[in-house]
Amino acid sequence: MLSVQMELADGPPEVIASTDYARLRAQLSRAVARVCPRMLSDRREDLVQDCVLRVMDITRKAEGEERRLSASYLYKVAYSALIDEIRRIRRRREEPLEEGAEAPAGAAHADPETAAASREIGRGVLDCLAGLNRDRRLGVTLYLQGHSVAEAARILDWPAKRVENLVYRALADLRDCLAAKGLKP
Repeated sequence: MLSVQMELADGPPEVIASTDYARLRAQLSRAVARVCPRMLSDRREDLVQDCVLRVMDITRKAEGEERRLSASYLYKVAYSALIDEIRRIRRRREEPLEEGAEAPAGAAHADPETAAASREIGRGVLDCLAGLNRDRRLGVTLYLQGHSVAEAARILDWPAKRVENLVYRALADLRDCLAAKGLKP
């Protein structure tokens, strides 16, 4: 069993067993609240859950050993989870929508010719995707939606190398198909 020694601000350090989920979660909640910036306040509960999973993973790996995790370690776990979340947001370029704000309908074009060309390319991509075999279409669709190859592999429950090969072959097929249609993305 893994015990967690936590230094509370309102009293002496105490030892919490890893099976005391509620108290562990409360301590991690405090740690996340201290490191979480305001821009991610809507994701705090997700960050806390990620931290709990990380600590529980350590618990599982350290079975049979008596270990103590200090409060500073819990803050490091919270900080690490926060950094991972920021990287994930930047990689996917996610931005939360404000309440009452409408989702953007698409890129605003300065002239109708650019808008028409964009719609034509979009139709061409959809036509070319329809011509791909099922596995390549699934892999490249997830990739084009912004998922990494590893995420697509996890979603499809396929080996990462297979998804990587399917995605890159499908991208080459898409380029060839679009070129045959006279379209250049």
